[in-house]
Amino acid sequence: MQEPSSSLINTAAELLRNGGLVAFPTETVYGLGANASDPVAVRRIFAAKGRPADHPLIVHLHSPENLDFWAKDMTASAWRLAEHFWPGPLTLILKRRNAPLTVTGGQETVGIRIPDHPVALALLKAFDGGIAAPSANRFGRVSPTRAKHVRAELGDRVDLILEGGPCRVGVESTILSLVNDQPRLLRPGSISLSALQQVLGTEIITSASVGDIRAPGLLKSHYTPETRFEVHPIHDLKRRRDELAGSGIRTAVMFIGAEHREQPENPALTPCFMPDTPAEYARKLYAVLRLLDRAEFGVLLAESPPDTEAWQAVNDRLKRASCR
Repeated sequence: MQEPSSSLINTAAELLRNGGLVAFPTETVYGLGANASDPVAVRRIFAAKGRPADHPLIVHLHSPENLDFWAKDMTASAWRLAEHFWPGPLTLILKRRNAPLTVTGGQETVGIRIPDHPVALALLKAFDGGIAAPSANRFGRVSPTRAKHVRAELGDRVDLILEGGPCRVGVESTILSLVNDQPRLLRPGSISLSALQQVLGTEIITSASVGDIRAPGLLKSHYTPETRFEVHPIHDLKRRRDELAGSGIRTAVMFIGAEHREQPENPALTPCFMPDTPAEYARKLYAVLRLLDRAEFGVLLAESPPDTEAWQAVNDRLKRASCR
């Protein structure tokens, strides 16, 4: 994969300055970007995705030097996390300063991160400002981890799509709120709770309730394929598989690892063997879901991963993707 030329990056930056929408790769998923300081351009994101106006966006920056423009009351904890994890898949929820309310969903808080992808960083540097960017897909659907996913989802609703190859992480960023006395994990990602606590030297709240803070990816149903999708522990999964196969319903089954390769011979069943490590599983999850979703199955099944911290982000995405 050849990265975009500097000329194309400059073209993308100029499009953003003129109110355009540019899809670009990050290490997590592809984002749909607009000038975060331009409310009219930001509204185009919501229209293109079919996203509710009260669902906040994340502002992407090139350098922590610009943090004080977008957020206020920066604490020592915020600077410590920024220094340790940025560029990287961590979004910090901070008190809003200059972020427009169109970006924040009407809240007095703003989500900010610095992505760890050369194309994203080149675009941010050329643009020299904040880029508001949710995932580049229809609202609530499976996130895109390749440029072709963006084309399939949004088509000509995007002015330019920058190619950056498959996303290295594959699931959305960890979101941590720092607006109250105690940090609160709002969305798990590839940066673990223990890693965050080690850097902060304090406990992080992980309760299901997020209070009055709205952040991306917190809806009960999210990242959903159009095909019915179910997640079960292995024994229940096999029973459900046999039940569907007996009914003649075309079913794809996402197993973890290769230990279940012995499958009943049934033309209605298609096994799919996912990686047995959480990082590799996360990297492939959305691409596999998209592939299976287009294959005209009646039902998609997935084996539940272990209930451990390492699998927390994957379990979160599977739970939301299977909730209807």
